[in-house]
Amino acid sequence: MLLHMPVDVRSMALVVLTSLAVLAVLHVASGFFIPLMLGLVFSYALSPVVEALHRLRVPRALSAAVLILSILGGAGSAVYSLADDANELIDSLPTAAKKLRDSLRKKAQGPATPLETVQKAAVELGRAADEAGGSTAPAPPRTPGVSRVVVEKPPFNIRDHLWTGTLGLLVLIGQLVLVAFLTFFLLISGDTFRRKLVKIAGPGIGPKRLTVQALDEINDQVQRYLLVQLLASVAVGLLTGIAFALLGLKHAAVWGVAAGVLNLVPYIGSFAVTAGASLVAFMQFGEIDQALMVAGASLLINTVEGYLIVPWVTSKASRMNPVVVFVGVLAWGWLWGVWGLLLGIPILMAVKAICDRVDHLKPVGELLGD
Repeated sequence: MLLHMPVDVRSMALVVLTSLAVLAVLHVASGFFIPLMLGLVFSYALSPVVEALHRLRVPRALSAAVLILSILGGAGSAVYSLADDANELIDSLPTAAKKLRDSLRKKAQGPATPLETVQKAAVELGRAADEAGGSTAPAPPRTPGVSRVVVEKPPFNIRDHLWTGTLGLLVLIGQLVLVAFLTFFLLISGDTFRRKLVKIAGPGIGPKRLTVQALDEINDQVQRYLLVQLLASVAVGLLTGIAFALLGLKHAAVWGVAAGVLNLVPYIGSFAVTAGASLVAFMQFGEIDQALMVAGASLLINTVEGYLIVPWVTSKASRMNPVVVFVGVLAWGWLWGVWGLLLGIPILMAVKAICDRVDHLKPVGELLGD
């Protein structure tokens, strides 16, 4: 009996090879695609404000420029106002790490267990037997003609580290400027690219209608997702700052701002805040119990927000499968690092909106759906 393959093997091989080629291009050209995607996401987030000001007869260029400069100025002012507390906090991290290491070492050197006592007794009995028998341990043989090699590490040069850090800071500033200009040009263009995409979609009314529907869905879902993330980050920052202040932790405002910002990075941001805050709490209070209370408060806030509220709201807003979203975010994080974690969900939303309206890609849209 002959079985007919439901899928053409040659077509499947071409799809796999094409997918691998696309992943390779995305990875190699990440320096181009990451600022592009960030500019698109920021333009989606800021376009409602620009559109509202445009209806009030405010020029797009003026409203977009004022909006972007206000955001950059506000972020810079917040960083400057919290710089002293942040520097003091960073300076205290080595002392906190040393204090935690000493405490753990003391706990490890606690009272001996019965097994350790028996082991020590056996060692002493063995030594006594050796001394009674007059036996001595032979000296290890020395191989002639073999010289001892000592590998010396190069001396620590602070100039090299300062130069590397300066280059990294300059690259980050250059990328921020690039994203700001790209966002500005996308905002002042309005719906120009939208109309161009509809125009080149095809001669018939059907492809144009599907293109308009896909663009509308991408716009709505990305804006809803960004709004949910913004509200969730503000809530996490406020709750973290209040909880740490009630527990008596110093620089609670800095920790609140850090928790709100790092909340935008899925999974990694909450872990970083919890680990750093618990370490600093141990240094401040000198007790592991207080550090565990701080860590528990941070974990509780981030768990309720990150694993209950936000996934439920996001799945309802985007109609996407939470499992597929989790795997997709991990994949984009592997591809682009932290930026992939930030951009993974908006990219998956756009992919689903397109796949739902293309016949050959509808299975992919069904896989991404809830």
